[in-house]
Amino acid sequence: MTSVSTPPTHRKLRQVALAVGIGNFLEWYDFAVYGVLAVTIGSLFFAGDDPVVSTLSALGVFAVGFLFRPLGAVILGIVGDNLGRRAALVISIIGMGVATVLIGFLPTYSEVGVLAPVLLIVIRALQGLSAGGEWTGSATYLIEGAPVGSRARYGSVISATGSLATAFGSFFVLTLNTIYTTEQMLAFGWRIPFWVAGILVVVGLFIRLRMDESPVFAEIQKQKRIVKNPLISGLRRNWKAAVLTLAFGTMHGVGYYYISTYTVNYLQVTVGLPPRSALLITGCGLLFHSGFCFFAGWVVDKVGRRRPNVLAALGFVIVPIPAFALMGTGNMLLVIIGFLLLIVIHAFASVTCVVLLVELFPAETRSSSSAVAFNFAVAFIAGPAPYIAGWLAATLQSPIAPAFYLVGLAVIAVIVLGKMLPESKGWNLFLDRPTWDTHKPVVEEPTAIATSR
Repeated sequence: MTSVSTPPTHRKLRQVALAVGIGNFLEWYDFAVYGVLAVTIGSLFFAGDDPVVSTLSALGVFAVGFLFRPLGAVILGIVGDNLGRRAALVISIIGMGVATVLIGFLPTYSEVGVLAPVLLIVIRALQGLSAGGEWTGSATYLIEGAPVGSRARYGSVISATGSLATAFGSFFVLTLNTIYTTEQMLAFGWRIPFWVAGILVVVGLFIRLRMDESPVFAEIQKQKRIVKNPLISGLRRNWKAAVLTLAFGTMHGVGYYYISTYTVNYLQVTVGLPPRSALLITGCGLLFHSGFCFFAGWVVDKVGRRRPNVLAALGFVIVPIPAFALMGTGNMLLVIIGFLLLIVIHAFASVTCVVLLVELFPAETRSSSSAVAFNFAVAFIAGPAPYIAGWLAATLQSPIAPAFYLVGLAVIAVIVLGKMLPESKGWNLFLDRPTWDTHKPVVEEPTAIATSR
């Protein structure tokens, strides 16, 4: 075992945080626009006149993209552990940008029939592959170079820009709905947000190509600690961290897609609000979420990761049913209150998720292990959430029915997290800690980085 100096931080930390935030914004804008336009896309790409059926079909395709996220996590995670964190982020944004722009040029069902949804599914798969390494890749890159006492605050940039991207998408579509008639939106207006993504991705790619490598990965390269098979080695040695990631990753993922994707469709299809009202409520709510994430990051840096994360999971057990009951009334004030309840809980679930993804896994296998475990939760549990929520509402004919899926998952998460989640505040991100699950960091000199192999 050897030791080196205090863990380095990014040379220009604020600029790095801004660069990561902008890139993350662009990536999730691309992914979110589809969800915001699900009702319109459903009517254009699927046969039938029933708005519920077409919306469910569009949300089903939304879930298809998630099925490819684990494969993208494997590919981009291994790239991150072997070639560098920056390389994975560059590949991710290129793939997402190409896929998103292509959606804007797809022919509709009335033009090519069943080929239209087939092409949509193929492109959604490419989006899923690209997104597989984005959230965990951005978190790893940024937090590895952040000061020990400020990791959550810098990590909150990831959560904040993700929701900000969805808010921007919502307001963009709202603006288009104001400028164009319904007929014009169906004819060409829905394509514009996807075309704009092309411009945004060029900006994001330029920024990412100019970023330096993560200081942790640079040190790993310097010490020749690259692992040939990081995924197999990482998951075998850190399976408890992977189980925990499934739990808190599910809470973040399901909560996020409820507030960012499903609610705007729920308010239109189930509650019966006009599209403009639904977009305005969700867009403003997500702006609030974006700002509140920074407060959540400050709290998490002060009190630690365990309590806020477990309490957020418990909140998802208690709050969703009354929140959907409030939104289901259709009263604007009650809708806003119900939506804000979900947003506040999710902010803590999201920020703690971002930090834990980095702190619970050792440096050599962090990129691949965290990406695969997180994206498994997102793909198979969180990804289908908008579809399942919509199906519950349509089948049970109850405005509170969508809450059942979130509450059921939260009950399981509370049990797992309450029993297994350690307090990782202050852990050394260079430390290879196979016994992390003792709820105690390995004792080292405060100025030393322990390395092995």
